[in-house]
This record gives sequence, structure tokens and C-alpha cells, in this order.
Amino acid sequence: MTAGASTPPEETYSYLGPAGTFTEAALKQVPEAAGKHWRSVNNVGEALADVTSGRATAAMIAIENSVEGGVSATQDALATVPGLRIVGEYLVPVNFVLVARPGTALRDVRIVNAHPVAYAQSRGWLERELPEHGHIPAASNVQAAASLFESSQADAAVAPPGITEHLDLEVLASDIGDNPNAVTRFVLVSKKRTLAEPTGADKTSLIVELPTDEPGALLAMLEQFSTRGVNLSLLESRPIGDALGRYRFVVDLDGHIADERVADALLGLRRTSPNVIFLGSYPRADRREVAYHSKYDDEIFIEARDWLRGLLSGEPDE
Repeated sequence: MTAGASTPPEETYSYLGPAGTFTEAALKQVPEAAGKHWRSVNNVGEALADVTSGRATAAMIAIENSVEGGVSATQDALATVPGLRIVGEYLVPVNFVLVARPGTALRDVRIVNAHPVAYAQSRGWLERELPEHGHIPAASNVQAAASLFESSQADAAVAPPGITEHLDLEVLASDIGDNPNAVTRFVLVSKKRTLAEPTGADKTSLIVELPTDEPGALLAMLEQFSTRGVNLSLLESRPIGDALGRYRFVVDLDGHIADERVADALLGLRRTSPNVIFLGSYPRADRREVAYHSKYDDEIFIEARDWLRGLLSGEPDE
């Protein structure tokens, strides 16, 4: 996926690189990105800056891991960079290998280079097999491996499987992740304002601030969803940063904004919260249809609004 001289800027997709990262693996799942220019960047901020500046049509970024939870850098960026929308989500199974320069044996490893998240997910194996090892943080999983050819003091690196396709390294151990079922969730972010049509297997992402720091404030926010039968698949708090004890909430809910129950919940949030950021409604990566009680069907909300409209307009009772 390289850029030709005639590739227009609107055909560019940014991702956390270099080649071989899990983020690149997620971008490979996007049909629209096939054959387009892929721009490797160093961090989430740079990826989103590409989108806001128009340098890229969209950017692929990690937002959640099944082991470590939400990616705080991504959550904070989406809360503070205006005009962004999530247009899709993609799941990538996560596992790791331990690699080193040719000729290095496992018994020779004293210092390991690894991205902090990768290190956390393979720490059990490392402490068991290399109990006296030290750790040097890296900017990305691929950069951890690439640093072995630089002035790094590391003897080995935690890297994605397949890294040897890009770098002349030897695999000292495979499947070193502590959780074989680990999955990272990625989202494709753009400035596109047109919403995808609801599929029945959708997700909506929001960032919500509480109006006040008082007993029951969080409960009042959650009731906007529970009273409308809307299930939450993610709820995480992040500090707003303007004062100690002030938080915003990152919310993923089952359903599409075009669903009456979801739309009604958002109206409730808008009335009670000083700041609601709508990040997008998009198809679920697992394509699993959203289940909800029939009393929250669209027709129920529509009939209730029609009933109220009739009362206000003086229409005769039927």
C-alpha cells in the first residue's frame, strides 16, 4: 500500500505504524482502503491531525483492549478534537512473539524492549521465563523490534507475529501473550458527517459530562439508557482535566441513533448534561444483532409521540 505520484490526498488512510503493526492489520479489514495510500504515523494525535487537516480521509486507531480496557490516549483525543466521527470498528486478535538479533539465545536476554500495553499483556510469561529481565518502553510494537538495530540497550523485543517478514530477526519464543483470547478493538475515524444506515447490528459511541458532582448524578445519566431499554457495552471515566474530581464518561451503547429508543435516550442526555459528544453510529464488528425488549420497538415511541401531538392539537380522541 504505497503512494504513487498521482495519488490524491483524499485517498490517504493514516495508521499507527510502521508496517506490521496490529493497527495495520485492522486497516487491512477496510474494503475502501484497499489500493489507497496508507500513511504511517507515530501516535494517535498525529493520526487524528491528518484527518482534521484533510491530509487523510480517515485514520485507524486503537480504542479498547479486552485485557487492558480503554485506550486513554484515544479516548481523550476524541473528547478534545472537534469534528471527528467513528465510521467503523474492527477487531484484531492479539498475540506476541519474542524476537532478537540473529545469534541471540533466550538465555542471553537481559533487557526487553516492548510497548507498554504489549509488555502488560506478556508480563506473566516474561517474569516466568526471564525473571531478572529489565524493560525499556517503545512507541509501538514494531518500533520495539526495529530498535534492536539501533542504539538500544535491549537484547530482545516483544513484537507482533509476522515481524520477521519485515525485519531480519529471529523468533526466540512464540505465543507469549498471557491471554490467548486477547482482542484489540480499532475504530476508523473521519470527518464524514453522513451516517451509515442502521443495520440492526449497530453501536453508538458518546462522550458525556455530568452536570454536577453530587450524589445520584451518575445514576441520573445511566437512567437515560435503562428507562429506554438501551444496553451499554462500555462505560469508562476519564478526567476532564480542568479540576480535580471532574470526569467525563466514554460510552458505547447497543443500537443506532436512528433507532427510536437510542434517539430518545440522547435527547434525555442532552437535556441533563452540559456536554454530549456524539462520536458516531456504525456497524458492530461482530455483526451481532442487537437484542432488546419489544416494548422498546420504534413503533411504541412513534405512537406515543403521535398521541401527545394529538392532545396538543386538540384532535378528537379515537
